[in-house]
Amino acid sequence: MTVTLALHRDARDAVGERLEAAAPGARLAVYDAGGVTVEGAAVDPATLDVDLMWLSPHVLRAADVPDRAAAMAGAFALAKGFRSLKVLETFNAGLDDPRYGELARAGVAVCNSSAQGIAIAEYVMAQVLAVMHPVERQRELQAARRWEVTPFRELSRTSWTILGHGPIGAALAVRAKAFGAEVAVVRRSPEKPEAADRVGTLADLPDLLPGADVVVVACPLNEETRGLFDAAMLARTKPGAVLVNVARGPILDEGALVAALDAGRPGVAVLDVFDAEPLPEDHPFWTHPKVRLTAHTSFAGDGTAGRWEALFLDNAARMARGEPLARRVDPRDLGVAEGVA
Repeated sequence: MTVTLALHRDARDAVGERLEAAAPGARLAVYDAGGVTVEGAAVDPATLDVDLMWLSPHVLRAADVPDRAAAMAGAFALAKGFRSLKVLETFNAGLDDPRYGELARAGVAVCNSSAQGIAIAEYVMAQVLAVMHPVERQRELQAARRWEVTPFRELSRTSWTILGHGPIGAALAVRAKAFGAEVAVVRRSPEKPEAADRVGTLADLPDLLPGADVVVVACPLNEETRGLFDAAMLARTKPGAVLVNVARGPILDEGALVAALDAGRPGVAVLDVFDAEPLPEDHPFWTHPKVRLTAHTSFAGDGTAGRWEALFLDNAARMARGEPLARRVDPRDLGVAEGVA
């Protein structure tokens, strides 16, 4: 079966030889900001039927686009501009961008990414350990040549509530459990994961928060979760708890979080995502003593890029063999009613 695969020029350069082995004979439609070429010749996207388009991170790193927003806009415009497109595979884990829903309503299947799961889980573990272990104080004592015992909290004596059990939440639950922590997972399914001690749905979250030493937000942004952590929800967190958000900024009410931190519930917030990105220079999070923030960088482990490539190559091979694709998103999760598209 000959398939047509669309991918960015830089992505082609990164996976070209492996792609030939994964999908022998595939026709490549190579795109960049200058247009689309097939076998080196420029073509009008409106004349192309594409089986699988890879919206890869190379789109954001290309030198021929002014910024991330323009890069994404160009990629989505191209996806809509093909005469037909069967499947869009994206590097995004979260699909709250409404343009994914628009494609789904037009009949395009969407496959998301699990490549970030390991990196983000390790980021969370590192941040929580940094809160509970006085590493900075130990460095200060070393510099001052002072011999002083520095007590710390053991993760084995903590209770975690992880909101979301996709690739990120699942990888995190395994790691927290390996430290001996008690783990509760909040997910849609009532089935308890092997790495969890307890499982609940979103309705159970208010009852799980008061006992959690660590609360991690790793769920999709949707109508159920937007503004979920408002003043009332934050007030249910345990005094001194660590709240980590690696999902999307709008899940937390930022103004309410500042007030809640001032009141000590939670005790510390580790934030990698925000309502506005980049975070404005005058935002109170920059200087708040109980906030540890990073610039949406939790995905940036040195293994993520390789996993992105492996996921695409796997689906390209599946497409070439006529097999079901991996990580295909339920259209209902993209706002498409059952029976539509």
